[in-house]
Amino acid sequence: MRLRIHRGTQEIGGTCIEAEAQGKRIVLDVGLPLDAPDEGQETLLPEVPGFRDPDDTLLGVMISHGHMDHYGLAAHIRPEIPVWIGEAGHNILKAASAWVPNGHAFADPHFLADRRPVEIGPFRVTPFLVDHSAFDAYALLVEADGKRVFYSGDFRAHGRKAALFERLVSDPPADIDVLLMEGTTLGRTGTEEGFETESDLEARFVKAFRRTEGMHFVWTSSQNIDRIVTIFRAAKKSGRMLLIDLYTAVVLEATGRDTIPQSHWPEVKLCVPQRQRVFIKENGLFADLERHGRNRVFPEALPDLAERAVMLFRPLAMSDRGVAAVLDGAGFSYSMWQGYLKEDSSQRVLRWLERNGVSWASIHTSGHASTADLQRFAAALAPRALVPIHSFETGRFPDFFDNVVPREDGEWWEV
Repeated sequence: MRLRIHRGTQEIGGTCIEAEAQGKRIVLDVGLPLDAPDEGQETLLPEVPGFRDPDDTLLGVMISHGHMDHYGLAAHIRPEIPVWIGEAGHNILKAASAWVPNGHAFADPHFLADRRPVEIGPFRVTPFLVDHSAFDAYALLVEADGKRVFYSGDFRAHGRKAALFERLVSDPPADIDVLLMEGTTLGRTGTEEGFETESDLEARFVKAFRRTEGMHFVWTSSQNIDRIVTIFRAAKKSGRMLLIDLYTAVVLEATGRDTIPQSHWPEVKLCVPQRQRVFIKENGLFADLERHGRNRVFPEALPDLAERAVMLFRPLAMSDRGVAAVLDGAGFSYSMWQGYLKEDSSQRVLRWLERNGVSWASIHTSGHASTADLQRFAAALAPRALVPIHSFETGRFPDFFDNVVPREDGEWWEV
């Protein structure tokens, strides 16, 4: 078996790995680089034979999880190429595709399931469900020609599915020739020992909600399902209901899990900002609104609900009259990666908060493993070679791990 990393040996995002055995090939992830421009993204598609023009030696693409930096360029590969992805992950992408810019869902994918091997030509691929901020995320064991390659995908050990990490390190696959391991947090300040857990965040949210006199807004990703669960649990403990918009409602529905907050739960209410109502009308999304409207509240009701509600915030709410009516005494929590705050769109939100006298604080934890947990992971799998990937600090891997073998983008090598 041969491997080639097209992108990821020197950066976070844009991950794409090609494996070849017996003249056949598969690809692991087709990610969008973090610094990709809004236009012309198709030119960034890696030069994999079969992506643009027919090539029978390319058997398929495996998507580890539904984050853009792992699937975002897959919209530009030939639609005839077979694709594998987790079923719930696919359903979330499909539900979100009508709501987000550059949304993409695969037309007819095959589905990955935890520890159920997939046979693709000479390859045997076994998915391992992992703890990550993306729902339904997998690491992938690739076997061919008597060799075993383990691709970590993105993972962590401090989320609501931390038991998956413990299960993997306590009973890892044996005889790993190559471990392709992410190192997103390597080199970041305060990442070596560990991160707050989602339970830690829950306790912090409870304190923040109880301190707030009026409405408390939380800005987080609607696709960070672990975080939505954390916020819901904290709201309930604080005696508050959770207000979600329609986009969030369809994403939560798409998980297919009755253990995850849904729009019809008594503690959850649907509140649709004016700009989203316009979007629904322009895009004909009335069926979504009808399906999730059982517990709907309207803008004029927000002042009466403010002191007993937590609202998931999205920037389109800044122009909503209902939101404007509940800013006195409001609280605001930011629950995403700090790097996003440098973007112009985020700066507009911070200026809006300042104009309205609303203070804010960050309550967040990483979606990726700490250095200590990366070390536990690498030690448990004990690969003959550890190849760094998905990191801006791949040169520092030898400081923390054994058997590190750096590779370059575009380089073929024999396993």
